[in-house]
Amino acid sequence: MKTVTSNRVIPQSNFPGEASYPGRRTIANTEGRLPSHLTRVLHLLLLVAVLIQLISSQFIERPLPGEAPSVIFSLHEYVGLGTFVIVFAFWCWTLIRRGETKFGRLFPWLSPRRVREVVADTFGQLRRLSRGDFSDQSGGAMVSSVHGLGLLVMTGMAVTGSAYFFLSGTLAHTALSLHSLMANLVWAYLIGHSTLAALHHLLGSDILARMFWLPRGVRSTGLLYEREKK
Repeated sequence: MKTVTSNRVIPQSNFPGEASYPGRRTIANTEGRLPSHLTRVLHLLLLVAVLIQLISSQFIERPLPGEAPSVIFSLHEYVGLGTFVIVFAFWCWTLIRRGETKFGRLFPWLSPRRVREVVADTFGQLRRLSRGDFSDQSGGAMVSSVHGLGLLVMTGMAVTGSAYFFLSGTLAHTALSLHSLMANLVWAYLIGHSTLAALHHLLGSDILARMFWLPRGVRSTGLLYEREKK
């Protein structure tokens, strides 16, 4: 089946939510737009803040009662509070933005229809992988739901860390235990997320260009950037 749009013939994909473009790999439907500048700014700020938190956490020790905290410990605390503000802003923007990934696609778990979409998209991606198709599916239902899970665990890390900062006694101890658990989940998410993004980039996707203001024609050939020829 073929659809003619703007005097160009665009083959229809066999999978829901996909569109194929001449001369390019199949990509997922991302609702027709690049991420907004605010989405990209919040994404970058959250990435930097989370990296600082995860790395600094490997070198901090809680001060004993009456002991002054180290510079790294203080940095971890205050960057953590800043992370909470960034996460809160991300949630607010996710609720009100238009033309980007919808809130229901990030968190589909209370809608049977959206859960079916996630399951169908997951099997569709497995079929593509089995055929050697590693094209960018960043707008698919499954990937969007994983992004939602990532936002949830980062929110959990920021909330529990902030709770530990302001609380004391048993509540603070409980918050710290949950904070450590959330940090481990964020490590797992960050490693998986960044690895897959780098892999897609090396396979020719412009996924990094879309999120980090690189020219849309910039793709990867081997380990080098190359501007896509028109």
